[in-house]
Amino acid sequence: MSNHKNPVIAPSLLGADFSNLKKEINFCNNSNAKWLHLDIMDQQFVPNLSFGPSVVKDLRKHSDLFFDVHLMVSNPFDMLLPFIKAGANGISFHIEATESRFTFPPKILINTIKKNNLKCGLALKPKTPFSIIKKYLEHIDYIVVMSVEPGFGGQSFIPSTLDKISEIDNYLNQNNIRENILIQVDGGIKLENYKSVIESGADILVAGSQVFQSENPIETINQMYSK
Repeated sequence: MSNHKNPVIAPSLLGADFSNLKKEINFCNNSNAKWLHLDIMDQQFVPNLSFGPSVVKDLRKHSDLFFDVHLMVSNPFDMLLPFIKAGANGISFHIEATESRFTFPPKILINTIKKNNLKCGLALKPKTPFSIIKKYLEHIDYIVVMSVEPGFGGQSFIPSTLDKISEIDNYLNQNNIRENILIQVDGGIKLENYKSVIESGADILVAGSQVFQSENPIETINQMYSK
């Protein structure tokens, strides 16, 4: 079980009403949320298309939250600097988009993110084993465990994710690096399962449709802070 006693709730803008983003982001600003999760999709790495750095730049004017940019794109390197300039505080990218492909190796992306004083995360699809990123752990700040297949909001949580979270949590503890690395869980987080996700070792819970499609987003976010 994680040593981190106060998990962070990161509302995912993907679940928001895009016709009124200022109102939606104010729900987050006025809640106990500390992070805002921003899913960037290119219709190549995943089948959906979301938004670009100009939207993030505009949102930055209306919030002091930690902007957590999640790059679900086939060429994350080319998107790093635009999102850094747009106001990101942390950027995660998928190991599947970089490892064993003819593109920039993960270490180059990690170094670029870190030298710009941002937090760096590595993301794993549900079927990607944790072992593939072990060699990068000393260089990153958080691990993004996808608990749904990336690309669409509103999917159901994959139950086997709990075992994966526990595996990562145990490994980090056994190697005395747990305090250096956070575990983020992204996908299908609901009021009925968030406690079990925290108990498995998660530090950051990404919640989209549960928050923004609820009757009271502020209350929903705050409820997830009560264990």
